[in-house]
Amino acid sequence: MSSTLILDGGLATHLEALGCDLSDDLWSAKLLIEDPGMIRQVHLDYYAAGADVATTASYQASIPGFVRRGMTSREAADLIRLSVELAVQARDTAGHGLVAASVGPYGAYLADGSEYTGDYDLDEAGLTAWHRDRLEILANAGADLLACETIPSLAEARALATLLGELPSVRAWVSFSCRDDEHISDGTPLRECAALFAELPQVIAVGVNCTAPRHIPGLIGRLKGKPVVVYPNSGETWDAAGRRWLGLTDPVEYGEAAARWHALGAAYVGGCCRTTPEHIRQIRARI
Repeated sequence: MSSTLILDGGLATHLEALGCDLSDDLWSAKLLIEDPGMIRQVHLDYYAAGADVATTASYQASIPGFVRRGMTSREAADLIRLSVELAVQARDTAGHGLVAASVGPYGAYLADGSEYTGDYDLDEAGLTAWHRDRLEILANAGADLLACETIPSLAEARALATLLGELPSVRAWVSFSCRDDEHISDGTPLRECAALFAELPQVIAVGVNCTAPRHIPGLIGRLKGKPVVVYPNSGETWDAAGRRWLGLTDPVEYGEAAARWHALGAAYVGGCCRTTPEHIRQIRARI
């Protein structure tokens, strides 16, 4: 695997830019039911922009989430596999790249924002049980690696470390949502969470995603041993007085920041919420 990989950007952000309505508990995963071709197109657009990796539309896809929508467990599993098939199709059409199967946090299924707090109604054992079936489906669906992402709590990190330990042949990265430049969302030091994966050779990188860009330099400094993966959001906040978004919405500024993260040691660099193919194009131009 290359020592530097450019990841893709916000899947939902680009879907919305293409006219998709994602106002749903399933978020982008609802298009696995309604318009899978649109998901494949987004993957193609990111590959064309210079991404080395397409991250699947399985972040908010889960068996209980689809069953809640009226699907059978078998139909739900097929839709989760479809998320990988669409990215593989795009990769084959583009003629290059890797596919990372997104393993979103339990909070993504709850659709209540708890992936940014870790305030869950399940303990570590409950989280391990909840993640097991989907993780096994995605591990056997044909992706090149798993992207265990936006993890907000120590308990969920422990659950994933247990499950990944049961899958020695599967490669994965693990990335956390963080509240500042030292702690993940539930307040646990990032360094403590990263240490859970230090002895797992199948975990190829550890890092941060869906976090404000201003925190990324400090967070990179907390990570030792494994290659570092970072793909923050645009860091935008709404300026009510000026009626505009403030943050790294400008792709050129984001690309310049990404080059600094890379210089600080990030091996895998991309974007999360509110980043677009143009953001990825600017990262590619600078790394």
